[in-house]
Formats: sequence, structure tokens, C-alpha cells
Amino acid sequence: MTKKRSPEPLMWLLFSIGGMAAALLIPVLLFLFGLAFPLSWLPTPDHVYLLSVLRQPVTRVVLFGLCVLALFHSAHRLRYTLYDGLRLEKFSASIILACYGGAVIGSGAAAYFLLRA
Repeated sequence: MTKKRSPEPLMWLLFSIGGMAAALLIPVLLFLFGLAFPLSWLPTPDHVYLLSVLRQPVTRVVLFGLCVLALFHSAHRLRYTLYDGLRLEKFSASIILACYGGAVIGSGAAAYFLLRA
């Protein structure tokens, strides 16, 4: 008899990688585009240069990976907050669908917008 494997280890892997990537990269992007460029602490790159950087495949892959990992990290965190914090185990199927479905839809939206750029 074959035992059915749980996707739980994969979800924890995405949670940990997403948390690390978000903790390392998002603060840098927020500092640059939220403080340093608007306050002229650093020279502001022009639109054409930023667009040329965004059109590079490596940049798109990194940004897509960051979006996907951060979304799955937050989905997993929200799922267990609802389970453990609010004790909503009876709605587990709905919670899983909403959390991870939202992460998949958000990942699709990230792919769409990055491919359009």
C-alpha cells in the first residue's frame, strides 16, 4: 500500500525561502525607491534606464521569484495564524484554498505584469 505524501514539506520550504528572500531584498528595494531616490540621497535613475534593466531576463526572473516566494510565505503564515490563532480548523479547506489560491493568483499577476514590461 502506497502512503499518500503530504505537500506540507514543500509549503514549509516555500515559507522559509520566501521569508529569507523577503527579509533580504524587500527592505533594500523599499529604501532605494521609497527613500533614497525620492529624497535625492542617491542620483535618480531615469525611466529609460530602469525600463532597460527591467527588460533583462535575469531581472524579471529575480523579481518574479521574489514576488512568488513572498506571496507563498505570507499565505503560509496567514494559514497558520487562522488555524492556531483564531482556531478555525473547521474551515481548513476554505482557508487553504483562499491562502494558497491567492498566492497562485498573485504569482500569475506578477508574471503577467513582468512579461508586459
